[in-house]
Amino acid sequence: MRHAPLIALLFLALPSLGHAGCYGTGSFRSCTDASGNHYTINQLGSTTLMQGYSSSTGNSWNQTTNRIGNSSFSHGHAADGSSWSSSSHNLGGGYRSIQGQDSRGHRFNALCGPMGCN
Repeated sequence: MRHAPLIALLFLALPSLGHAGCYGTGSFRSCTDASGNHYTINQLGSTTLMQGYSSSTGNSWNQTTNRIGNSSFSHGHAADGSSWSSSSHNLGGGYRSIQGQDSRGHRFNALCGPMGCN
């Protein structure tokens, strides 16, 4: 019974682990982590909507992604309210092209393949 105190301590810690996780179906999920951050994912056909909340700052963020053929188009608002956008195009053979503008207004682009992105 040397391990009884350790086992009892583990059972006392388990309820705190229960605060993290996701609930819902494949098309709608609601998730909360151990810090109280919360986000939802809602998939409507080829469109995915995400909304999140940071418990430490009280700020919210969102993202919308539309898939059309071999391309994905995403846009959203960061926790500070600034907007961003990106697109990804599957070129075949394990290659894809990514371009967009981050929440600070900086443009980016990359060509990604089996060995990574440039």
